[in-house]
Amino acid sequence: MTNFSEMPDKNGYFGEYGGQILPPELVTIMNEINDAYDKVIQMESFQKELQQLYADYVGRPSPLYFAKRLSNEIGGAKIFFKREDLNHTGAHKINHCLGEALLAKYMGKTKVLAETGAGQHGVALATACALVDIECEIHMGEIDIEKEHPNVTKMKILGCNLIPVSRGTRTLKDAVDSAFEEYLKDPVNYFYAIGSVVGPHPFPKMVRDFQSIVGKEAKEQILAKENRLPDVLVACVGGGSNAMGLFTAFLDDESVKMIGVEPAGKGLETAEHAATLTLGTKGGLHGFKCYILQDQQGQPLPVYSIASGLDYPGVGPQHCYLKDIKRVVYETIDDKECLDAFMLTSRLEGIIPALESSHAIAYAMKLAKNMSKEKIILVNLSGRGDKDADFVANYLSLNI
Repeated sequence: MTNFSEMPDKNGYFGEYGGQILPPELVTIMNEINDAYDKVIQMESFQKELQQLYADYVGRPSPLYFAKRLSNEIGGAKIFFKREDLNHTGAHKINHCLGEALLAKYMGKTKVLAETGAGQHGVALATACALVDIECEIHMGEIDIEKEHPNVTKMKILGCNLIPVSRGTRTLKDAVDSAFEEYLKDPVNYFYAIGSVVGPHPFPKMVRDFQSIVGKEAKEQILAKENRLPDVLVACVGGGSNAMGLFTAFLDDESVKMIGVEPAGKGLETAEHAATLTLGTKGGLHGFKCYILQDQQGQPLPVYSIASGLDYPGVGPQHCYLKDIKRVVYETIDDKECLDAFMLTSRLEGIIPALESSHAIAYAMKLAKNMSKEKIILVNLSGRGDKDADFVANYLSLNI
């Protein structure tokens, strides 16, 4: 049996995925970050400050909610939501942003840089940087700026320097490229706060660890409510941080099936999707090895999702490993299924989910129909849909 707690190895690999595909000078910088992280994570003062912020600032633990009306409407298994949408800033992203901002401050960095897609990571990081008093710069694709205007406004109010990215597809992958180029100008004094379980070692490990609080809480909560573990966990997967946050605490529980849900976009038969684990091949991206949607020359393909936080051509290295050993199954949901879940959840539960999270809810709905009523599906509702409401209303031509 795999000992997941020992991963990654000392070089940052989960099986054959991860590592540091970087110039030697950047490897040195990344190793310094790793050493600093390994040191502070053991410090009682760091842990005490972080846990206090989770409780009093973020509002943790986030509730575990039985979606009774949705479950009754679908029939079959009971569907529970882990309510990360109720966190301060509206998503799971604040969990690792606080940790990264505190680490950057501890290391004496002068500026924190990041990319953002849907804007949730950008808002969370701008929030954390305001709290710990460190300069923040966020790079965001122009298409995502148009789609996620409420989050753009929040980032500017919080005091971050927002850099529009006009290159390429003008979405998440290009925002990563832009932010990383800025980081390379002064990696000694800048800190690149990667927004998911991606990038070179130690970032997949660090973000996983900070996000693991989601699964730890969910495990305690479902045992308290139902006196047993769930049958299935479901979470959306772009880079993969919210899914790893939920899955990590359950990896050794063989009775619990885990499903990561990727965006099929306008169809897997088209070029307009971001189903990396479903259709990707092994390659390198942004300093690490993973499955990637790439052309014959090894260049990342343009990707698409109606959910801006999922349109990334790669995926976290631990997800790649979990796919290969078949511990997690990766499925897909298309735009229509996502929007149907968005609207149904809103109108049956009074909860407007993020489009990213709606992919997970949509798959849980499909799954629940064919399961008995005593079965339990636990969905990570990773973010709220305030940021998506105007876009969805216009997209569906709702009379609002």
